Amino acid sequence: MLGTATMAEKLTIAMVNNGDMIRMQKLSDDFTAKNPDIELDWVTLEENILRQRVTTDIATKGGQYDVMTIGTYEVPIWGKQGWLVSLNDLPASYDIDDLLPAIRGGLTVDGELYAAPFYGESSMVMYRTDLMEKAGMEMPDAPTWTFIREAAAAMTDKDAGIYGICLRGKAGWGENMAFLTATANSFGAKWFDMDWKAQFDSPEWKEALTFYIEMMNESGPPGAANNGFNENLSLFQTGKCGMWIDATVAASFVTNPTDSQVADKVGFALAPDNGLGKRGNWLWAWSLGIPAGTQKAESAKKFVEWATSKEYLALVAEKEGWANVPPGTRTSLYENPEYAKVPFAKMTLDSINAADPQNPTVDKVPYVGVQFVAIPEFQGIATAVGQQFSAALAGTTSIDDALSNAQALTTREMQKAGYPK
Repeated sequence: MLGTATMAEKLTIAMVNNGDMIRMQKLSDDFTAKNPDIELDWVTLEENILRQRVTTDIATKGGQYDVMTIGTYEVPIWGKQGWLVSLNDLPASYDIDDLLPAIRGGLTVDGELYAAPFYGESSMVMYRTDLMEKAGMEMPDAPTWTFIREAAAAMTDKDAGIYGICLRGKAGWGENMAFLTATANSFGAKWFDMDWKAQFDSPEWKEALTFYIEMMNESGPPGAANNGFNENLSLFQTGKCGMWIDATVAASFVTNPTDSQVADKVGFALAPDNGLGKRGNWLWAWSLGIPAGTQKAESAKKFVEWATSKEYLALVAEKEGWANVPPGTRTSLYENPEYAKVPFAKMTLDSINAADPQNPTVDKVPYVGVQFVAIPEFQGIATAVGQQFSAALAGTTSIDDALSNAQALTTREMQKAGYPK
């Protein structure tokens, strides 16, 4: 008599093409060995494309993916709309209470956890200690924007192909607008006032955007309007950047001697401020969520539990070293004496703790979110605003026109959406 072979259940996972996620895919044999009845099918996409695809799929109940890489922006909105499976029933061994409060709070709606954080991040300054020394300057732990601009100019040597500062310029609500929104907070700017009126015609936005573009023109690399996270990472790793202000998660990549030519010459500092009480740093978690439309929720939960567990962190530490463990999700990681030896561990935790999504700006505002505004309309509006600001950086439009267009399009879309509600 012939035995009947059991068909493995296939999970389709939509994943962003960041280094930590690629590493997780490589280590997933550990999961399939423990769960031989589950097969993994990976769809790896660039950030902007991933966001478009998963948003379309979940909004139309397309059922294309069983697990999605989503962020702190999507989770509260989608959770409220009933588009995600609650993870409150993960086993006690998962230890939900070990998740960092700031990160867990961003993934929770009405007491329900709707996504599990794979890594958490803020943003900070990464800089070349040798170039800073050569410039005769010393990076403070908590620099101002004025210092950053002066240091960028002093470190720039365009003939040698070294640029004092690399910052995001690529258009996208999660690319240049993540950086610029967080930066604008430190200049006293905001997206909306308490009546949901757009604020791009304010002097604070003019000051913030002008500062950014002038500094990039003085000390940034050519073609900066096309550079996002991955492009700037490559520039920094190959020794072409004096400073890079971006996600704290990049610290393990710039200090990894296998990938980075400057691994032993990197220092870290908090994101800059402008003396107004807010630093230009954000709060984000790339997380794994399960769309409500999946027919494979139980298998999907097993995968999410594995990929975001304490055991997974230990697996990465064993295979790749503590510096490469996904950061910013669990209290126990920061209490681990081995992890405490990692040079960027404390600065990452301090940066995450310094972000305040409930009070993101100098003035009171009607929204939460540091580098985004947690309303469904933000994704489309901020992508269009990002195109305006990217064009201003490229020099194809003026700063005044970019701000004027941003004001007009934001006002139009918010009125169309029925704000104030």
